[in-house]
Amino acid sequence: MLMNSFKAPISVIIPCYRCATTIERAVQSVINQSQQPSEIILVDDASADDTLRALQKIEQQYPDLIQVIRLIKNSGASAARNKGWNAASQPYIAFLDSDDSWHPQKIELQYTYMRTHPDVILSGHGYKLLSDDQAPLDWKTDNVTAKPISQGQLLLSNRFITPSVMLKRDIKARFIDTQRYMEDHMLWLTIIFEEGRIVKLDNEIAAIYKKPFGVTGLSSHLWLMEKGELGNYQRLYHAKHINIFQLGGFLIYSLLKYVRRLMIYWNVLQWKK
Repeated sequence: MLMNSFKAPISVIIPCYRCATTIERAVQSVINQSQQPSEIILVDDASADDTLRALQKIEQQYPDLIQVIRLIKNSGASAARNKGWNAASQPYIAFLDSDDSWHPQKIELQYTYMRTHPDVILSGHGYKLLSDDQAPLDWKTDNVTAKPISQGQLLLSNRFITPSVMLKRDIKARFIDTQRYMEDHMLWLTIIFEEGRIVKLDNEIAAIYKKPFGVTGLSSHLWLMEKGELGNYQRLYHAKHINIFQLGGFLIYSLLKYVRRLMIYWNVLQWKK
């Protein structure tokens, strides 16, 4: 694919924690973009393995593009993303996780849409679930089409995975530093209530290598994720974005979803016996 010599005014932020084996794939998917970003910020969240060494090696390869920030204390993805966000120099921010990757046209397509729709504060898009041994992300992408996301839709469920999101740097909202579960959903909700318009592009231009809400492997996290969602609704209520009746309804709805997830998980365990 021919590289576009114009770099998009985008800062890519990648929180990194014990990711020495996957970070190269993530960064390479940014390097291989048809339209590269202006900077990539890698935030090491006090990893205790070889992650920092791997990040520094990548930084040495691309000194004009990549900046490594090291956190002294492990603080979680929210704090790491905020640290990178605060250090960003470009008017747009794009998030990528250290174990995921992007389609080569992701920045070109998403930035073009946001540049031509300045009223959009945040956009996300679709993704594909791949296995680690699958081929690179080179599938055909169609013309960009987008659908507006309403407050009601976003209240019912998280419409975006974090590696699909691009937003304007100068908005006031941030991730809650101390929140480790459902923190991305909380930020999107804050933005749609306080900042402006959100859309979702129909294009599948990211790849993840584990299910965003896996049926397996997350049993110990199911309740923590549920507590995160319940906490999000309570924060919205205290911020006067929803009323007491809506709060009650959303809490019941969330708990019902949680029970359903437990039943699915239990059935999978029974099937594996």
